Amino acid sequence: MKPAGLPDKHNYPQDPAQALERLMDSFGAIVMRTAYFYTGDRHLAEDISQEAFLRAYRNWTSFRGDSSVRTWLTTITVNLCRDKMGVRMFSEQPTAPDGIDWGRTISVEDEALTRLEKSEVLQHVLRLPLAYQEALYLYYYLELSTREIAEATSSPEGTVRNRLHRAREALARQMNEEEIG
Repeated sequence: MKPAGLPDKHNYPQDPAQALERLMDSFGAIVMRTAYFYTGDRHLAEDISQEAFLRAYRNWTSFRGDSSVRTWLTTITVNLCRDKMGVRMFSEQPTAPDGIDWGRTISVEDEALTRLEKSEVLQHVLRLPLAYQEALYLYYYLELSTREIAEATSSPEGTVRNRLHRAREALARQMNEEEIG
């Protein structure tokens, strides 16, 4: 059973080119933010976003629709990020978007990246273990369910719930320590 209100494949055109256009309009910012969260590099995030949509285009006809389109795209993006980053994943803080010469007017995606970077809570999240960072990001920033996170990360749902629980505890401890110190 799919969560209510999430777009299903049958709501999109069967033609991959037409579906791709709608996918990019609907999920372009989410894919870009996710890639940026994993990589911390705007240019690499753009490359990964393009590759994610290219893979979605190539595999559109074979996508059965067992998950929501959003979960499917998130899974593609997470896997691409893991492949590109390997062991370096999360090893660096994301670069400050203020220091980047955007070379054009700021788009919605760029504005979202700026807000994401400046988020005080995100800075605390980035100090947590990698598995906790991923669980919190996917749950709170992308608003995926624990089932969808399990699908996107190829982890058991119980493991996702456990990571979320422990991540919340660690985040609360960390933020309390900062307030006291």
